[in-house]
Amino acid sequence: MRRRVEAVLEAGTARWCLLVRLEPWNGAGGDRKKKVLREFERRIPELPIASQVWDDAYGLARRCQAAGVPVPATVALIEACARHHGAALEQADADFDRIAEAAPRTADGAGGQE
Repeated sequence: MRRRVEAVLEAGTARWCLLVRLEPWNGAGGDRKKKVLREFERRIPELPIASQVWDDAYGLARRCQAAGVPVPATVALIEACARHHGAALEQADADFDRIAEAAPRTADGAGGQE
């Protein structure tokens, strides 16, 4: 996973939303980690979470629930943001895999909404 993240950082294709930006700060204990996170904040453009992204997240969550695959709201929001902006996800979380099974992306990278 680390290599994949480094590759998108080096390529300049990394993007994140505010929720993804917040998460690593929970475990940022030392000055070195905080420095790295501040550098990420400087280098990585943000994908906004507009009201349409929230609506898309609700749709994803409902589709997953209907398929018997409940997922955390935060994961549904991150997935909806990525789909809305046509961004790929670099992840190692089974919840994202479950969303992909219950509500696959369409050919344009979106999908999953009701």
